[in-house]
Amino acid sequence: MSGTDPKEISSTGDLVRRGLKFSQLRLVAALLEHGQIAAAAQHVGMTQPAASRLMVQLEAMVGTPLYVRHPRGIELTEAGRIMAVQATETLKGLDRASQKVLELKGGVRGHIRVGSVTGPSLEHLLPVQREVRLAYPEIAVTVQVDTSDRLADALLTDDLDFYIGRIPDAADARPFSIDMIGPEPISLLVRLDHPLTRKINPSLSDCLAFDWVMQPPGGLLRRAAESHLLELGLPVPPRVVSTTSILFTLALVNDTNAIAPIAHAVSQFFIERAALGSRLAVLPISEQIVVRDFGIVSRANDIPTPAAERFLTLLRARTQSARGRGIA
Repeated sequence: MSGTDPKEISSTGDLVRRGLKFSQLRLVAALLEHGQIAAAAQHVGMTQPAASRLMVQLEAMVGTPLYVRHPRGIELTEAGRIMAVQATETLKGLDRASQKVLELKGGVRGHIRVGSVTGPSLEHLLPVQREVRLAYPEIAVTVQVDTSDRLADALLTDDLDFYIGRIPDAADARPFSIDMIGPEPISLLVRLDHPLTRKINPSLSDCLAFDWVMQPPGGLLRRAAESHLLELGLPVPPRVVSTTSILFTLALVNDTNAIAPIAHAVSQFFIERAALGSRLAVLPISEQIVVRDFGIVSRANDIPTPAAERFLTLLRARTQSARGRGIA
């Protein structure tokens, strides 16, 4: 804007505070496109006299002419072009913001924080995450895999939107809501060339001759395995390596004759993919060990965000299908 006093510009710089109107933004942007007052006025839905008055007001706020007339219409000055380009970008930015809001309301954009215990994280959460990634690529998902106790704490402190697991035994159940899925079956995982894989019809009593790898005392999966043995009149395993690490469990099973009671979904995931370069097998034990029912846990009376509702819809469809096939 050559020829314009810088002091004058600085004194008139806050256009919004000085009364800039949305209609003036639309009008000056239309002038850049059409090059005529009449055509620009028609584009934004006003009369030519009204458009001329708005431009006079805008020029007074800016403190310099924004256009000059010529026989074929108008020509924007350097200042007018700067204003028109910025007005166009501002209007496009508002349109983009509006679209993002619609996407948020429609559940196709947003951030979801999901938790899960280990088995269901592989059996249910992983495939649903793949579906969400393909169907709603603008939805960001954060996944926390942990015990139900820790997931419940995270849910109540609003660090999770929901989780797949159980309501802890010691917790007050009133703040929670749960959509039950079913029991979690447990497999006895060993290396492929384990002595018991060569035995016809191995039994649980046969397994007690070997080391076991389990959660520390009190862990839900460990309690389920020990309770099942006691119900059958068998002792608990005499030699146990305690760990919370799935990776360490798999490595120990792969390298030794240790036996690991592990969620069936986890054992199948690693066996089918030959993960970690390991060669693993599930013992064909006829007695079935299960951990009590789990489900989708959320805060009671909580209304999920549209993005979370999209995820939950796909998750519920998958778990209902699994229940129908009897593999939940």
